[in-house]
Amino acid sequence: MSGPYVIRGSVSLPEAELVWRFSRSSGPGGQHVNTSDTQVEVRFDLAKTEALPPVWKARALERLAPKLVDGVVSVRASEHRSQWRNRETAAVRLAALLAEATAPPPKPRRPTRIPRGINERRLRQKKQRSDTKRGRSGRDWGP
Repeated sequence: MSGPYVIRGSVSLPEAELVWRFSRSSGPGGQHVNTSDTQVEVRFDLAKTEALPPVWKARALERLAPKLVDGVVSVRASEHRSQWRNRETAAVRLAALLAEATAPPPKPRRPTRIPRGINERRLRQKKQRSDTKRGRSGRDWGP
């Protein structure tokens, strides 16, 4: 494995709390696919972990509620032919999922006022366009 998987800042996935499961993949590999367990499933017990700050943990539990089974989040990877690369992919995906779930909520949008000059210019242009179109009608062209 290539080092700790950083969620955000100094917080990373604790290797000791990750539970790995391997099975046969249905992806590419030809005859090789029938004999090797290349599909990877990594599980992380979000409800019991002490690695995340309490605020992040509560936020993640709330946002990932539909994906959790008894407080455990799991991610699968089977794109690659090697188990090692699938392990890397699954761990990175799990870290990204947790990073997104623990992110602070966006600041609420503060509506801005439209400057009076912009509104007046828009109305002036509308009036000019209206006059141009009105001038095209054939009402005044009689003999």
